[in-house]
Amino acid sequence: MSISEQLHRYFADNRERHLQELSDFLTIPSVSSLSEHKQDMVKAAEWLANQLKTVGMNNVAIMPTGGHPVVYAEWLGAPGKPTMLIYGHYDVQPVDPLNLWETPPFEPQIRENKIYARGAVDDKGQVFMHVKAIEALMHCLGALPVNVKLIIEGEEEIGSPNIDPFVEANQELLAADLLLVSDTSLFAPGQPAICYGLKGLCGLQVDMRGPRSDLHSGMYGGTIHNPLHAMARLLASLFEDDGKIAVEGFYDAVRPISDAEKAEFARVPYDEEALREALGVPCLFGESDFTQRERNWSRPTLDINGMWGGFQGEGTKTVIPAEAHAKITCRLVNNQEPEEILSLVEKHLHKHTPPGVTISITPIDKARPYVAEIDHPAIQAAARAYESTYGDTPYYIRGGGSIPVVETFDRILELPVVLMGFGLPGENVHAPNEHFHLENFDAGLRTICCYYGEIASPSQS
Repeated sequence: MSISEQLHRYFADNRERHLQELSDFLTIPSVSSLSEHKQDMVKAAEWLANQLKTVGMNNVAIMPTGGHPVVYAEWLGAPGKPTMLIYGHYDVQPVDPLNLWETPPFEPQIRENKIYARGAVDDKGQVFMHVKAIEALMHCLGALPVNVKLIIEGEEEIGSPNIDPFVEANQELLAADLLLVSDTSLFAPGQPAICYGLKGLCGLQVDMRGPRSDLHSGMYGGTIHNPLHAMARLLASLFEDDGKIAVEGFYDAVRPISDAEKAEFARVPYDEEALREALGVPCLFGESDFTQRERNWSRPTLDINGMWGGFQGEGTKTVIPAEAHAKITCRLVNNQEPEEILSLVEKHLHKHTPPGVTISITPIDKARPYVAEIDHPAIQAAARAYESTYGDTPYYIRGGGSIPVVETFDRILELPVVLMGFGLPGENVHAPNEHFHLENFDAGLRTICCYYGEIASPSQS
């Protein structure tokens, strides 16, 4: 029996156990943004560390940071072979709005060959696959084909605020030949994709103040500037009519995509009408000089993620609120620096603040953009691994989202980054009813094992 057949048999024989273990992992409410879950974060790190010890990893450690801990493990028993550093995260997003979940978010359920739970695909399910791939290789081969290190953090969903200093302080420990990340998606069912570009990120909160306290709208209406009115006016000033961002200097560092990239974008199947229908909107919207795909993959964006203030309860309360609030994030491309963009947006907001109110601004998230060379041997090895399992050559795509640590590892450790994900675009990442298609859990396990072989013996491919 070939190694491939042995691995296939191993995964089939142990599938029920693996899914039960994954369910145990998903049961832990490791929400990094909420202080009430601090002990759950520790519990999740400990669960993961125990799993890594069980599958045969060495020097497993839960390492402190300025926030939630990092889980580290290594196996360096393949002298002369490359060293692969695997990154993932064990923290998850909050579950709100809870009433939209069909089943409780931390009580995993399998329905129609999908596992439903917060973190099922982002990123606990995909991290778990790497642990089980190591388990299978150890069982079938008695060793790993390459040297492996893992770094699994607990703050990705809050912008990885402590990962840069951690990587800076542990460069020797984390030294490797490539970084492998599974936190992205396939292009479509049965169609793999390698994401070679990610957007950067910066965010801020705007707090606006008007009168000292809420006021009776009959007694004071027409007397002062209502902070909710002023906030709406201020936020509207950030955009032109076609969605182009009106912040002075916002696009200055943006480098146009090449003709070759435009051709690669055009090669990827796309149905604008199907997308519009799937999203349930009357039309798509954005900068008129660019296609939807170009806007999503290669153009920077600015989004208002939340606005609040005033009375929110049932019925009516005739007040002029004392304050209004908004959260804003920007997705960045090319050479855009988060600090510079934050400064430009803040300058715009202060310049356009309506009379009668004041604002204060608090920066939130920061991450730089990342773009890889798609002809790098480590990326081409991933393409072969996908093709061997899915039977189809992957598309090369950019992502509209951000994984802050990717640029960090590229910049500090000078590692090529391979983004090999197994989710699907419609799996409700960050939303109610998040789920993971188990056919991709199964295929992903085999693909990861195949990638080990491609990295260990590239000349044989």
